[in-house]
Amino acid sequence: MQKILIIDDEADLRKLLTDYFEMNGYVVMTAKDGNEALWKMEDQPDLILLDINMPERNGLDLCRNIRQFVSCPILFLTARVEDADKIAGFQAGGDDYIVKPFSIHELRARVEAHLRRETRSHNKAAVKFSGDLVVDYSARVMYCKGAQLSFPKKEFAIIELLSTHPGMIFDKERIYEKVWGLDEQGDSSVIAEHIRRIRAKLKEHGCESWIETVWGVGYKWRK
Repeated sequence: MQKILIIDDEADLRKLLTDYFEMNGYVVMTAKDGNEALWKMEDQPDLILLDINMPERNGLDLCRNIRQFVSCPILFLTARVEDADKIAGFQAGGDDYIVKPFSIHELRARVEAHLRRETRSHNKAAVKFSGDLVVDYSARVMYCKGAQLSFPKKEFAIIELLSTHPGMIFDKERIYEKVWGLDEQGDSSVIAEHIRRIRAKLKEHGCESWIETVWGVGYKWRK
């Protein structure tokens, strides 16, 4: 069964949504604040309903933190929404807005639509590059000769960026911008070290690396 995480400081709303979605066949988890929500990320929810206006911790900031752990759809619950709010929410990693007060049946329809989209995406998520190497983008793992290889978040993001653009050359600054973000302050020279680690892990398991160095320019995923 699919798991929904409801993050809202209103106990009555948490209970209403829990009862409704459990009645419709979902496993429901709840959190009353940001700290409890981050703890629940270990259970890997399939979809998150997030109140945008909670005391102590802003829903947008919480959404950014959540995105470090999960890639599932995040639907904001909010009392009002303007274009600026939507832009800020989407930039923070949200996928949709539900304005309070809302129809619970419309909410369920939105939830089901996002989950269907995720299912279609996951069904196309594994890509085989050779007989030995498979990248599963939904699970964020690679398989080398059947063995599962897990990578830290940034290293898998580099793999995802390069492998979804085979043949395209990315310099270190562009990779840093894409993986770390425009606002992150740091040194793009860390890219070479991350790629060295990726190659070392593949070599350790007997798989060749598909990441090629284009000397003096950057890196690309071999076509």
